[in-house]
Amino acid sequence: MRISKKLLKQLRLISHGFLAFHEDIESPHRYTILRRNIIILMILVTFVPLISMAAFNYLQYQSNMRREILTPLRLLMSKTVHSFDLLMKERLSMVRSVASSNSFEELSKEETLNRLYRVLKKEFGGFVDLGVINGDGIQVAYAGPYKLLGKDYSKQGWHHEVEVRGFIISNVFMGYREFPHMAIAVQQFADNGETWTLRVTLDTQILDSIITAMELDSESDAFLINDKGIIQTHSKFYGAILDKFDLVSQTGGYGPQMSEELDPTGRGKVLMLHAKLTLADYSLIIVKPQSVVLKSWYTLQSEMFFILIGSSILIVIAVFKIADFLVNQIKKADERRESAFRELEHTQKLSSIGRLAAGVAHEINNPMAIIDQKAGLMKDLIELDSNFKDKEKFLQLTDSIIGSVDRCKTITHRLLGFARRMEINFELLDVNEVIKEVLGFLEKEAVYRKVLLNLHLSPDLPLIPSDKGQLQQVFLNIITNSFAAIEDGGEITIMSWVENSETIGISIKDNGCGMSKETLNHIFEPFFSTKKGSGTGLGLPITYGIIKKLGGEFKVTSQLGHGTSFIVFLKNKPKEAKGEK
Repeated sequence: MRISKKLLKQLRLISHGFLAFHEDIESPHRYTILRRNIIILMILVTFVPLISMAAFNYLQYQSNMRREILTPLRLLMSKTVHSFDLLMKERLSMVRSVASSNSFEELSKEETLNRLYRVLKKEFGGFVDLGVINGDGIQVAYAGPYKLLGKDYSKQGWHHEVEVRGFIISNVFMGYREFPHMAIAVQQFADNGETWTLRVTLDTQILDSIITAMELDSESDAFLINDKGIIQTHSKFYGAILDKFDLVSQTGGYGPQMSEELDPTGRGKVLMLHAKLTLADYSLIIVKPQSVVLKSWYTLQSEMFFILIGSSILIVIAVFKIADFLVNQIKKADERRESAFRELEHTQKLSSIGRLAAGVAHEINNPMAIIDQKAGLMKDLIELDSNFKDKEKFLQLTDSIIGSVDRCKTITHRLLGFARRMEINFELLDVNEVIKEVLGFLEKEAVYRKVLLNLHLSPDLPLIPSDKGQLQQVFLNIITNSFAAIEDGGEITIMSWVENSETIGISIKDNGCGMSKETLNHIFEPFFSTKKGSGTGLGLPITYGIIKKLGGEFKVTSQLGHGTSFIVFLKNKPKEAKGEK
């Protein structure tokens, strides 16, 4: 009755541990939802008024741009494009008229060509020179300040275009004259069917004069570009004649087109209008800074814009930072609380089972000592009596009793070790050899059940100071659990490796049934077992306690239906066992 009362008392303590307060941390998804809801709410509160104000400013901007800039500039551009078209048409008609009124033979005469050149230059202005080119592209007659008689234009692109189109108004180029000019050429047919060309060159100042007549303000600019974006007239801000203008990639259609661009010269945003001329491959570009017309309105708009954008950025950053901080603090607090609860729970339960083990070992050792003493006395008496009937049989029986007593001593010895009543016997061990010795105990079962044992043991594993008997118990408990979890023909993989300079790792992985998350949370609780009717629920708690006592770490990962992995980390130096005797 004395033993039963003590055991009942220990069981009550363990039951009390089972009823200890325990609260699982909810799924991490709740923290994501909490963070998301805080951010969405604050951003909505911030951006609804901001978007409303931005929409109002945009409408105001469109209205002012149409009223203050678009309409007057469209009108100015249309008039200027029309002036350029009239100039081009007039000069082209004039050249055609001269070519039609005179034959090739007449124009080939020097005095006739010089007379026409003087009349054109005096009456109309802008003419640089005048030349007659035969069908082979050779200039056979020339009137002007340069020595270009006999020049071969047969390989020039404009000469081929004249042969195809019948006329050309060229882009501005340097040519033989080494200064910017443009050419107008028309093709004519002689009486014998051969072709010839009358070509005049014009000074680009006649184009600049039309742009000057636009009377733009000092901050605005207007100039012509060709279809490749090359500047054809003088520009205030975007380069000289024949420089590349990269502000716009497409010159649009024949009507005025408008776009808002960022000025490459550092003048901020500009409004750019562009429209193509009819006869020539030119486009008129007008660039006008927005600040010229909308200076006061843009000042107010800029202030409002920067205030709103700055405030929005600060608010968004603050929202993200505050949300992250609050959620992280809540998460860390939950994790610390859960970790503390679990550690306390394990400590209480291991302490309870330790006290139970110590009590059981103590109570069993006393009667076992008496049995051992009596059995030894019986053996001595039998051996002394030479006439004792069935002497051999009784000696075998007493030896069996003494052997069973020794076995009980070994069991109580292990129980006392679990209860931390024994000193740990540290010695330098080869963990790979310990694992192989444990597998030797299970070799027959592995062969019988056709279990495949995969060993990946690191040959560089250092010797570590530990307790061989307790390590054997650890590995035996874990591998036994793996055998119980797999079907016949299953697979167990055992690995060892050097984790770092102070730690080695051992992994025991099976492809068995695995465990659910709920089961995984309870595997270290004493008397918790999934082996209904056959398990004591003490294997893993004892294993956990031994590893902690040896200064190591124990981790378990599992997935239902995909197996379980037990990972043990052991230190290269022994842990001081404080308070152990």
